[in-house]
Amino acid sequence: MIIVTGGAGFIGSALVWGLNKKDRRDVLVVDEIDHDEKERNLASLQYEELVGIEEFRSKLTDGDYSEAGIEAILHMGACSDTTENNWEYLESNNIEYSKEVIRWCFDRDIRCVYASSGAVYGDGASGYSDNHDLFDDLKPLNLYGKSKLDVDIWARDGGYLDKVAGLRYFNVFGPNEAHKEHMRSVIAKAWPRLRDKGVIELFKSNNADWQDGKFTRDFLYIKDAVKMTLFFLEADAAGVFNCGTGQARSWNDVARALFKAVGKEESIKYIDMPDGLKNQYQYKTEADVSKLKGVGYKGKCMTLEEAVTDYVKNYLQPDKHLGE
Repeated sequence: MIIVTGGAGFIGSALVWGLNKKDRRDVLVVDEIDHDEKERNLASLQYEELVGIEEFRSKLTDGDYSEAGIEAILHMGACSDTTENNWEYLESNNIEYSKEVIRWCFDRDIRCVYASSGAVYGDGASGYSDNHDLFDDLKPLNLYGKSKLDVDIWARDGGYLDKVAGLRYFNVFGPNEAHKEHMRSVIAKAWPRLRDKGVIELFKSNNADWQDGKFTRDFLYIKDAVKMTLFFLEADAAGVFNCGTGQARSWNDVARALFKAVGKEESIKYIDMPDGLKNQYQYKTEADVSKLKGVGYKGKCMTLEEAVTDYVKNYLQPDKHLGE
């Protein structure tokens, strides 16, 4: 059996979809169905059981899963809100939860792949290398990024990265993200206005070094994130690895890809960045994927244009989720 925590969420439900495509249905999903869209994420997928987060953590601690034939845990469960300021909540939900899962798997020699984040790189001043020796130089711009980096450092210092794989996902987008609401990708948030008004709104720059719409991100399509994650499920590779395309693209590129996907004339409106984002906004992310390729990952990522077109035509326009 494979356990997927956060299994009703964005990357988690996509992993259940990916496992189903590999004819794996012996999946235990850990999550809370606290949103209609999370329920829909799972509706067309096949799995054996759905367990709540606190029940799972309690059973894990009590040893209830020790004889359950667990092959691996894909630990995607966490608060992914980059604006969350409750550190006590993040400590429990992101840090301690991850430690419990990693320690449990490590002690039993069970495969563990956990979600880290490109948010650990902050403004990019220290680069985007996933070299373990550089973890202490990184300065995340928000508490979410700090929570992810704290787990990476703990796992490194405790020797857990000798067996466990931590994946620093960059800017993942695609179907099954609707429940994330204000944390959805700009692509998902722009879609209704593009569909109804033919306009896309992007943030104005709050940084003199960057022109409006010219700041860049490493946009990773969810289907490629699934391929990368399932590679680590089967591979022996351990450590922390960046998961991205390795090529930063601008927000203007995203907008153009969206207009092209729906065959509409470009109309971009630049709006003021919310005050809450101004001091923690990443103007560039670009994954150094040399380590990922070095352990044998040979998958070719979809281009931004290919991914946006697939997202729009196969999921946003027909209002479908993965597997529907």
